[in-house]
Amino acid sequence: FEPTGDPMLDGVGPASWTERRDEPELDVAGHPKIVPMKKAEQFHVSSGRDPRGLPVEGHDGDVVGVISDMWVDEPEQLIRYLEVELETAGARLIPMQLARIKKDRVKVLSIEGHHFENVPQTASPVQVTLLEEDKICGYYAGGKLYGNKSRIGPLV
Repeated sequence: FEPTGDPMLDGVGPASWTERRDEPELDVAGHPKIVPMKKAEQFHVSSGRDPRGLPVEGHDGDVVGVISDMWVDEPEQLIRYLEVELETAGARLIPMQLARIKKDRVKVLSIEGHHFENVPQTASPVQVTLLEEDKICGYYAGGKLYGNKSRIGPLV
C-alpha cells in the first residue's frame, strides 16, 4: 500500500499500473495501432504547432532533451505520445495529455528533469506494448504526487 523504493516505479497509488499483455494493441488488420510518425508516413501535422525539434523541460525548468517524433494511433488518427530524445539516456515517451506544447518548448509538469531517465522504456523503437503503456502512464501520473516532496502530505 505504500512505496518501498522509487514511488514512481513501485506501482502503488497514483503510480499504479495493471499487468497487461506485453504486446502491442492491434488494429483490425493485425498491425500495431500506435506507431511513430516516422513509420506512418501518410500522417503530417495539418494545424497547430509541430513540436518536433522543441526542447523538453520538466516541472523544475530543467531541459532534458528535444522532441524527436510523435507517436500516432493510426485508426483513431490521434497523437498519443511525444518521443523525447534525452541528452543522457536515449528516447522516452511522454503521454500527449501530460505535455504542454508552447511556442518555444514542451513542458511536462508532472515530473522534474532528473526523473526522465527513469521513465520506463519501450523494448522496440517502433511499437509500444499494452504493459509498457500502463507503466509509462503510471510513472507520469505518479509524478503528480511523488515527483516533488512538497506535493506529499496535507495541504493545510
